[in-house]
Amino acid sequence: MGRHVGDRAVVLGGSMAGLLAATVLTEAYTEVLVVDRDRLDGVTEARRGAPHGRHAHGLVARGQQVFEELFPGLTEELRTAGVRPGDFGSAIRWYFNGHRLATGHSGLLSVPATRPVLEYHVRRRVQDMPRVTFLEGYDILGLETSADRSRVTGARVQSQDGGSPEVLSADLVVDITGRGSRSPLWLEELGYARPEETRIKIDLAYTTRHFALDTDPFGKELAIIPVATPAHPRGAFFYRVPGDDGQVQLSLTGILGDHPPADLDGFLAYTRSLPVPDIYDAVRRATPTLDSGTFKFPASVRRHYERLTRFPENFLVMGDAVCSFNPVYGQGMSVAALEALALRRQLEPGTPPDFRRFFQEVATVVDAPWDFAAGADLGYRGVEGRRTPRIRMANAYVDRLHRAATHDAELTNAFIRAAGLIDHPAALMRPRTLLRVLRHSVRRPAGAAATTPEPTHVVRRSS
Repeated sequence: MGRHVGDRAVVLGGSMAGLLAATVLTEAYTEVLVVDRDRLDGVTEARRGAPHGRHAHGLVARGQQVFEELFPGLTEELRTAGVRPGDFGSAIRWYFNGHRLATGHSGLLSVPATRPVLEYHVRRRVQDMPRVTFLEGYDILGLETSADRSRVTGARVQSQDGGSPEVLSADLVVDITGRGSRSPLWLEELGYARPEETRIKIDLAYTTRHFALDTDPFGKELAIIPVATPAHPRGAFFYRVPGDDGQVQLSLTGILGDHPPADLDGFLAYTRSLPVPDIYDAVRRATPTLDSGTFKFPASVRRHYERLTRFPENFLVMGDAVCSFNPVYGQGMSVAALEALALRRQLEPGTPPDFRRFFQEVATVVDAPWDFAAGADLGYRGVEGRRTPRIRMANAYVDRLHRAATHDAELTNAFIRAAGLIDHPAALMRPRTLLRVLRHSVRRPAGAAATTPEPTHVVRRSS
């Protein structure tokens, strides 16, 4: 335990972000209570409270590094459980605009665990911490405050098994209940302002199926990922499920209402329409084993808590409750990990975290990945939002970078480092990188996009 800050911290939400926050809170508080409406102990499948867990998930490079820092040996533990880590640059078949990026060793580790597998192993680590207690199957009713409402003193919860509401007294309460967080409402009820919101409406959907293959389309690679772009807005994540039974997971993505159908014929027709034939060739005669259905994500939302001038003491908000990103960029869990490190820094002086400093630091963590994701989404003509000259220039430049990266693995790795939160996106404009983009982007993209036959099934547009 580090410097003592208080006796009890209460974490509202047992998601991945909640587990990360609880881990660093044990360094400053005698007891940490994690409250969640779901049953958590021993759960190895996607939770009801995290329906997106049935679909493609991943840790970008910086996230993997922070998880390993907070939970030493986690990567090897996952390997033992059947996860096959590999290099982000050389072990993944990346496609942009139907063209394969050149591959080279990046030195950054991809850990392709499904969300339930990763969450199970992290949760088990946190459960083993002697200062942490989980309250499972509890509804979160609201906050308790001092008489003048200037300070949060606890949280009101109620067991789903019945009984009266109870108050969990706390020296710090952290709301990590996700994009459906009621903190804006709670603040308003206490006489505070709601945080301003920025929304980027994308009307995205994932549809996921599992298959048993009788052939191996990957070879030494981990995954085949044709990334959705404005020129080819249908995307996919295709990778092995942890284990040795030949199971694969295929998550199809569609934006602006062009949602992948859930029925098998429609799903396969959508797969066939991808600009890369490898995936359809692998699954068209495969045996379907599990239908995970469709998950819809209407908008990316950022709540600007850093702009508030009044806020109750001993209360913080983290994770998707602050900012929920378009999930195709794989940033959510990694940003939550970086926010956990920000919380650790705020606790280092041995005093309760100040909301102004904390939210400013969280805003700094969120700025780059938000700009990266929101800027890319605004490259789609149908996405509503203000397109500044800077955004237009950035999107045009990244498009040229992708074209050039089909010839140059160093550019592939530069993009992976920016998308993986290792480097700031501004690093893509470094003189050396800029010159390589200019040199190669005038060439015809390598690995020209294959033309795929028109689907025989009419893909329905989701309502």
